[in-house]
Amino acid sequence: MVATPSPSQAEVILVGCGCPLRGMGWYHAVQMLGNECPSAKLCHIVEPWFLGPGATGPGGSEFAEFKSKAEADHQVGFYNSLADVPPVADGVKRLALISGRTMDNPRLLGESIAAGCTVIYLEKPGAPTVKELEVMKREAADANVKICMGYNKNVCKYVRNAREFAAANEGSHVTFVSNNTYENNASSLGECFERNAEGMLKNMAIHELALLASFYDVTVDNIESVVVDKDFSSMQTLPGPSGKEFTDFDKVKFTIKTKTGKAVSVQADRCGGDTSFAMVSDADGKEMFRHCMPDEEDEANVSVLEAKYPGAMPYFFSQDPDYITVKERVAKMCVTGEEALDIATIDIAIAALSVGEYLTPLMQKELSGTVASQ
Repeated sequence: MVATPSPSQAEVILVGCGCPLRGMGWYHAVQMLGNECPSAKLCHIVEPWFLGPGATGPGGSEFAEFKSKAEADHQVGFYNSLADVPPVADGVKRLALISGRTMDNPRLLGESIAAGCTVIYLEKPGAPTVKELEVMKREAADANVKICMGYNKNVCKYVRNAREFAAANEGSHVTFVSNNTYENNASSLGECFERNAEGMLKNMAIHELALLASFYDVTVDNIESVVVDKDFSSMQTLPGPSGKEFTDFDKVKFTIKTKTGKAVSVQADRCGGDTSFAMVSDADGKEMFRHCMPDEEDEANVSVLEAKYPGAMPYFFSQDPDYITVKERVAKMCVTGEEALDIATIDIAIAALSVGEYLTPLMQKELSGTVASQ
């Protein structure tokens, strides 16, 4: 007997669970199985790797243990492909949460539509290229299916508070700062560059570009100017674990001004630490306000989650409330049809990825005289 949703819940198919403690899909699963998203009922998990060739490899035994517990405690069905999921029952609203490899998303979107999903939640950036996102948008529209994006920073407390402070202080300027915890050496960054070969602006900093598209009218056509902070920004060419060399930014800072009169800055540093924040400065550049993620309230929640899921990826915990908010709003929209407030759409995804594709060669050119090899 497979789990079934109540009338106030969306029937969720999780596509791409990944390894327990490591995969983002797994964390989505445990949040829903813990009833943290009241409008979402996780009924089906599609995991072709660990139910196939990955079953006997690294993470295979951990996944098998998770599967057995989810089946026994929550009646979740497990499948090798979306085609194996039972047909949607009459009157049920079905939601696909796709959390696999970005390159697979265009195919998985089509398969989710064929499986009867009326709403699809896509993890960022949605697809490898803008062209693929545009095709996916048309495919979903033709099937009357809505696409929501997992850009969780759109609902983050620190983003909201900075935007509200800036709105109340005329002439102020917002800078979004994103940090990560890679070691500042060739081995650590080289592995990062290879694993995230699409580049920083289409991966790590894509969340910030989605904020710019969502709240500051930033699109390629509306950009008036881009000023790169060359003193802060850095680009390196490094070998990855395969031995192949990759050129990418290890840190960037830039300010965009739009033709409609808005200005906003982004700073991203792969080796900047585990705190991200939004800062508001006055017209002279003096800092007026800063809100960090995680803050004290978040830190208390992080401690609880670290004890509950020892060894899990640290970023799961600091962003835990935001993952819940995005899923709950998307699931509620699936059930009721009401707008999912501040949740990024496929249009925002297209705008953000377009800006990433536009900025990358521009910034490479600006920093080409400073690129370092190790």
